[in-house]
Amino acid sequence: MRILILTGKFGMGHLSAAAALQEHLTRDGHQALVVDLFQYALPERAPAMYWWFNVLVTYGGVFYNLYHDLTANDSGENRGDDLLDGLSRLLDDCRPDVVVSTHPICSAAVSRYKEEEGSALPLVTCVTDVTCHSEWIHSGTDCYLVAGESVRQGLVAKGVDPGTVVATGIPVSGRFQPARRDRSRRRELLIMGGGLGLMPRGDSFYRALNALPGVHTTILTGNNDKLFQRLDGRYENIEAVPFTREVEKYMARAHLMLSKPGGITCFEAIAARLPILAWQPFLKQEQENADFLVDHGMARIAAKEESACLAAIRETIYDDQALSAMEQAMERTSAQLAGAAVCTVVQELAGTFS
Repeated sequence: MRILILTGKFGMGHLSAAAALQEHLTRDGHQALVVDLFQYALPERAPAMYWWFNVLVTYGGVFYNLYHDLTANDSGENRGDDLLDGLSRLLDDCRPDVVVSTHPICSAAVSRYKEEEGSALPLVTCVTDVTCHSEWIHSGTDCYLVAGESVRQGLVAKGVDPGTVVATGIPVSGRFQPARRDRSRRRELLIMGGGLGLMPRGDSFYRALNALPGVHTTILTGNNDKLFQRLDGRYENIEAVPFTREVEKYMARAHLMLSKPGGITCFEAIAARLPILAWQPFLKQEQENADFLVDHGMARIAAKEESACLAAIRETIYDDQALSAMEQAMERTSAQLAGAAVCTVVQELAGTFS
């Protein structure tokens, strides 16, 4: 079975979900190809689009949130129109049995293609945040894979057929597995700044981290090379790590993770049963992710202000009862998700098309 997975590099979450789906589907014996549809269809424009998006979420969060709110009930069916020519070429070349999309605009483009061509090509949309935002809802979608039951109910409330929505959790690589953590020795704190390397800038924050009794801190600096160079080898109890594809290794040895609550990062931590201390989010989809974590007892929130953030770290990393409770909440959440259904859904839809 040939499966085409469409994605875009607007943040790393969409791409990471696509890679995880490719891993699971390939392991199940299928041919799965991941394509950045924006890069494929708009090769001259895509780099600028991605650059401006990174600038917007880093410095223009107010405008991003305003757009998010204004389009909460607007599917934006026309937003993928400029991708249609490239999508048509891609589909002619690949001839997939199923298309899986991890980006709402990719889903919009495939939905429009199906409408214009009268195609029955199955489309599976994988929603990569804990959200029921209408940008993900498109008439040509045959199945939605969503983060949890609350998202499933939210989509149904917006008119989506309940039989087409499956609470699978956000797909993550099988490399993320529950780990046994010994809390009788020094504590391991993992700090992630996300794919853009967003981290506190003041030296006082890192000096205070370094001074935490019995705590070793690993900081994944992402693509922030300046921060890596500033921290590397400077502090006795802080290890700085540049961009890495081995996040699972650092999660497995950590007792607590401090991170912004991106959808993929949250579900990687859930898979690893790693308690989360989430930086107080500003972007709306990260607020929704954080609410989901806190409501299910899997995380606490830390203010971005340095002293408050450090206080939250101290209050959490030494609290064995709180850490255990978060691990158990992650176990319960994982048990309620139909993660194994991903391959079954794709295979069943392919059967209806072939």
